[in-house]
Amino acid sequence: MDAGVLYISIPYRTCGHLCCCGCGHEVITPLSPAQWSLTYDGKSVSLTPSIGSWALPCRSHYWIHDGLVRWSRRYSAAEITQNRDHDRHLLAQSTEEHRPRPLSGLRRHLPWWRR
Repeated sequence: MDAGVLYISIPYRTCGHLCCCGCGHEVITPLSPAQWSLTYDGKSVSLTPSIGSWALPCRSHYWIHDGLVRWSRRYSAAEITQNRDHDRHLLAQSTEEHRPRPLSGLRRHLPWWRR
């Protein structure tokens, strides 16, 4: 990866870039309703929410907004834990909402032309 480039893969629903602090670590952001979303306005891209590189030694925290990096404050260890717990909860909730439901109970109530 090259510094200053946001790589976007639509088929894999991910974005990747080198950490904006310059440490050289790769940062991957999965695109999903419970994780990150990408906005392209025809000129620049934005990722929301912020990117907290909590697992990296640098622990960088920033936004990519309108193609620019906007730095955020550093989180304490307690805030990082709270943020991770919140993210896990949202991901679990989103996974549950999008889990396919069995149709076996519907078959007997639908007319034969809808089966």
